[in-house]
Amino acid sequence: MLYYLSSLLQESALPGARLMTYITFRSGAAFVLSLLMAIFVGRSIINRLQKRQIGEIIRDLDLEGQMKKKGTPTMGGIIIIAAILIPCLLVGNLSNIYMLLMLLSTVWLGSLGLADDYLKLHKRNKDGMKGKYKILGQVVLALIIAVTMYASPGMGIIENNEIISAETNRVEEVIYESELVKSPQTTIPFVKNNNFNYSWLTAFLGDNAEAGGWLVFFLIVIFLVTATSNGANLNDGLDGMTAGLSAIAGVSLAAMAYLGGNIIYSSYLNIMYVPGSEELVVYMAAFVGALIGFLWYNASPAQVFMGDTGSLMLGGVIAVFAILIHKELLLPILCALFYIEDLSVILQVAYFKRTGGKRIFKMTPLHHHFQKDAGTVQALIQRPMRAIAEQKIVTRFWIIGIILAVITFVTLKIR
Repeated sequence: MLYYLSSLLQESALPGARLMTYITFRSGAAFVLSLLMAIFVGRSIINRLQKRQIGEIIRDLDLEGQMKKKGTPTMGGIIIIAAILIPCLLVGNLSNIYMLLMLLSTVWLGSLGLADDYLKLHKRNKDGMKGKYKILGQVVLALIIAVTMYASPGMGIIENNEIISAETNRVEEVIYESELVKSPQTTIPFVKNNNFNYSWLTAFLGDNAEAGGWLVFFLIVIFLVTATSNGANLNDGLDGMTAGLSAIAGVSLAAMAYLGGNIIYSSYLNIMYVPGSEELVVYMAAFVGALIGFLWYNASPAQVFMGDTGSLMLGGVIAVFAILIHKELLLPILCALFYIEDLSVILQVAYFKRTGGKRIFKMTPLHHHFQKDAGTVQALIQRPMRAIAEQKIVTRFWIIGIILAVITFVTLKIR
């Protein structure tokens, strides 16, 4: 709203009337507003959750310090969602299709997680929403994102073309096409020309290769949204871990959106230019601010848990954001820890069924494996021999997350 109010004042001589035209200023404002909202409004929300006795139901899994968390308010994802939406509505450009899709994704996945938490807490259904319904909700959102990117005239890329010097065989200049292009194209790491068109995989279709490429893109979007959303959901088991990892990923994606939405920086890095995507920096600034503010209460010992309301939303939003800036194939690096959590559960269940009760890990999701002493459960992998303190596991996961974010970022130049 403030964004539109400032546009009415731009023709006046009022000092600072044009500040809202700058992405950097609006991003900074969104970050500060979301941070303050999460801290100050968050306290009020936590009090309400406590009064309504909306506390975490804990199953005794013989993990150190686990039962101390019983009764801690959950559904704290409401704090994160509110602290994202309100600043974006205030300082965001709501006519921008990228911003609208991110707001839709936040509300959609937040509502999906809220319904799951509601069933667990109010209906006393320990399993919550059936897995097939969660996945259905994630798949429908992924299709909405993919179809919009395919059909919306305002969404596309401007391809970067290299002019190679005949003498040095090095890139002499990067030039861009004059028109917006609709193409199932993305960034792929560690190759010389890091633009990758999915239609390359369907070249055997001849004239229909481009349509086939879009179909592959649709399938990739569905997989990444569901895998990242569920990975963050599984990762949410230790105080502060998912919020911290999501904030780290958010900073990296915000930097990529800023660079990819600015033709000067895109040219310097020799990456595709995505007009309009710079508005996503405002969203991600609010996203990171909300998570840091939430950590004020979620850091160990947590005063509130985000619940599925937060965790399902965080992973899905990260995936959608990466897809919108055409960096989705960097997610396996950036969000590797989320995918490893997914994989640990899949492997454990498959091995358990195949061997009639044997285990690979002491416990899954993977972060719980580190919380158990060797010998308490028979498993193929017994190390570490002694349980690791929760705070140390969280800190180490954060460090790995930072390393992965740096690697993801530098792939823009390493080819």
